Amino acid sequence: MLNFSTGLFTEADLRTLTLRPQATRGRNADANIARVSYRWPTLADVIDTLDVGRVDDHHFVATQLDNTNHHIVGGHIAAQALMAASRTAPGRTAHSIHVYYVRAGDARNPVDLHVDVARDGGTLSTRKITARQDGQILLEALASFNVPFDSLDYQQPMPDVADPDSLQPVQEQLAAHADELDGHWVAPRPFELRYVDPPPRLAVDLAVPSPRLRMWWPANGSVPVDEVLHSCLLTYLSGTTMVEPALVMRRATPASTFNALIDHALWFHRPVDLTDWVLSDQISTSGVAGRGLTTSTMYNRKGQMVCVATQELYFGRASAPA
Repeated sequence: MLNFSTGLFTEADLRTLTLRPQATRGRNADANIARVSYRWPTLADVIDTLDVGRVDDHHFVATQLDNTNHHIVGGHIAAQALMAASRTAPGRTAHSIHVYYVRAGDARNPVDLHVDVARDGGTLSTRKITARQDGQILLEALASFNVPFDSLDYQQPMPDVADPDSLQPVQEQLAAHADELDGHWVAPRPFELRYVDPPPRLAVDLAVPSPRLRMWWPANGSVPVDEVLHSCLLTYLSGTTMVEPALVMRRATPASTFNALIDHALWFHRPVDLTDWVLSDQISTSGVAGRGLTTSTMYNRKGQMVCVATQELYFGRASAPA
């Protein structure tokens, strides 16, 4: 595995499962799986591990969220990189981060984050972040920060979708599959998800897959009032959910196909409050050569665009739909 997991299943996980990729179609798609290795962390665990330890002005140490196969979750380490960079740019707000995942790491061990001050201008600051473990580069990122000021403010309107209060939590939506994957589909998550469009486990039964997938989410618990923390949590969350429209186009679920992050970019347009509902309007615009590209445009409940993110994923050579 060359890249980071989206936080669900790695190649090692899939080798322990008996489900074949083409078996994901139909009501009993995952019924022959008894156990699964991935367990969602709690929101408190995610927040705690985003509090990266500072060694000196430009050196930080980041504890990972361990799991059975000890893979590092891509969105999580990207969020840690953003947190480290933010702490070197006081008084400035992150407006973008561009991440390349170079190689996988071991979640049992901490990761060293080094932040280079590339530039501090009158309005904009740029930081380069390098993540290393045992001397090997795991991640390279560039983050940009700016001094907030009043200017022209415009955006595309939020799509007209069902209100989150009218939608079922994903655990209720997937209740019919509660006995699959050792209860994975209905397990508690750090964020509550409510889908406007069918999630991958249900979409495998659709006659025609749709590249668009819209969902609402808030944090599943309390989050301190801290703009940097909320941007980092959004980075983590996008890294673990944006794979889904690409999975739908492959007629797959996270349990039926290997996937790993290649790169990940976010543009933070307005402050996000993850204690309230955020709409993620996701679409997979291309799939080729074992890769899948997804984009998410995110809005708060007032209709303000808070973030746009893109992500490219690698599904391997054996990733074509059956």
